[in-house]
Amino acid sequence: MSLAGEVINLQKHYHLKGGVVVQALRGVSLQFPQGDFVAIMGSSGSGKSTLLNLLGALDRPTSGSYILGGHNVAELSDDDLSHIRNQMIGFIFQSFNLIQQYTVLENIQIPLHYRPGRPPISARDEAHCIDLAERVGLADRLDHRPFQLSGGQQQRVAIARALVNNPEIVLADEPTGNLDSKTGGEIMNMLKALNAEGRTILMVTHEPDIAAMAKRQIYMKDGVVAGHEIFRG
Repeated sequence: MSLAGEVINLQKHYHLKGGVVVQALRGVSLQFPQGDFVAIMGSSGSGKSTLLNLLGALDRPTSGSYILGGHNVAELSDDDLSHIRNQMIGFIFQSFNLIQQYTVLENIQIPLHYRPGRPPISARDEAHCIDLAERVGLADRLDHRPFQLSGGQQQRVAIARALVNNPEIVLADEPTGNLDSKTGGEIMNMLKALNAEGRTILMVTHEPDIAAMAKRQIYMKDGVVAGHEIFRG
């Protein structure tokens, strides 16, 4: 079994004023096979968002290991972490995180500006971004700005942006949280199609019907994995 990633006894503690220590993760061990589609669930404070941040190399664990691309992420330099985030991971957020003054095409191009060596965007790069916009149904919106788009269209831009560097793993944080049920279903169908191509999808959601569209669920509670459930795949 080829693994997209693995966490071993992952712990994350936050030190607050007055000597208070919050144990957000208390020893999480998980494997994510290549081509997995996982829904991470749990109540507020369960540790699911903390886990997703660590999986995205947006933060470092207090202890434990996170193996990604043959490297222990916890031991990498800031520059190496940035490289991994840019080249191996695509991010989709609940709030879309688009730059309001940028067009659809410019928003899709953003990760290209942070490639190693920061080469200028070429004609080939631009054609690739236009192809992605077409794939998510926005070929006729390239010059629009986020305020001119619906929520579903903005999330489609975010999906295209997440794919621009051809990442192995896509992290989705409540990707349907700001969308109506019909639009949310369309976004989930897009994620399922990406998974069918072999991409690993790791998704945080609080919606059981959305989680049921993944291959399996992981339930978080009080900073630990409280259970697994396999649906299909």
